[in-house]
Order: sequence, then C-alpha cells, then structure tokens
Amino acid sequence: MHAVRNIRLCTKDCLCLYVCPTGASDTENGQIDYKKCVEGCRACVDACISHAISLVPETFPQQKEKDAAVKKAILDLAASKVLQETSSAELAKTEKSPEARKLAKAMEISNKMMAEDLYREIGYMVPQNTDTKELLKSLLDNPSADFPKQEAEELLELLSR
Repeated sequence: MHAVRNIRLCTKDCLCLYVCPTGASDTENGQIDYKKCVEGCRACVDACISHAISLVPETFPQQKEKDAAVKKAILDLAASKVLQETSSAELAKTEKSPEARKLAKAMEISNKMMAEDLYREIGYMVPQNTDTKELLKSLLDNPSADFPKQEAEELLELLSR
C-alpha cells in the first residue's frame, strides 16, 4: 500500500512534509511520489489533520460474483437511472427557468454517473472483467447500423493483451 493525497481535502497544514522519512510528500503540486513512498509507512496518513492522505493497495481484489437476483435488481435500478437521465436531459433543454435547467442538467449528470457505477458493480464495462469482452464480442456479432465496429474491435484487441 502507498499514500495518495486528495487535493480537495488538503488544507496545506503540511505536517506530512515533516513526518515523511523519504520526502515523498510534495504540497506544491499535491502529489506524493510513489517511488519514494515506503510501503505501509503511513506516517503522513496519521499526521494529516485534514484527512486528505490515505493508503491505497498496490492491487485490488477480484470483483466478487453476484447471484442472479442481485444482478437483476442492479440492472433494474440502472435502467431506472438511464430513464431518469433521459428525462432530466429533456427537461434541461425545455425548461424555461435557468435554475430549473441547471438542476435538470445536474440530475442528468448524476443519474448517468449512478447508472455507470451500477453497471460496473455487476461487472459491465470494467476492462479487466470478462463480461466486458463478452459484451463487445456479442455486439460485434450483431452490430446495429450506428455501432462503432472498428472502435469496438480495437478496444477488444487492447483488452485481450
């Protein structure tokens, strides 16, 4: 595990500079030098009063398989988020009030992000997941008229490396 800084949380108190034994922390650019960071040291994490520094693992565990009922529930929820995204996008175009348009646009973006997260949660569109490769292959087998076939083939080739 090594340290990373969430620059939005950083209050520039800079205690991390004084406790880091290797000088890996740099508050000027907000980065922590991965090559200098001592694995598991956590001195900067413990010293950071704004909780802007945390440890992340070198590798992440494989995603756990979900049963059919959970997958269905997640897919249903994702479909509702896509519908809400579409409705919000339409409202963002047609609303007369600028505040209502801004709210609708924010809801559109939020629902899109939630749908993407839900699809990722069950294994879709995560490059290291075999479901992504299978999805691309199935889309290539039966492409629609506007399907970007060449880009899908290139992506599938990159994922197969």
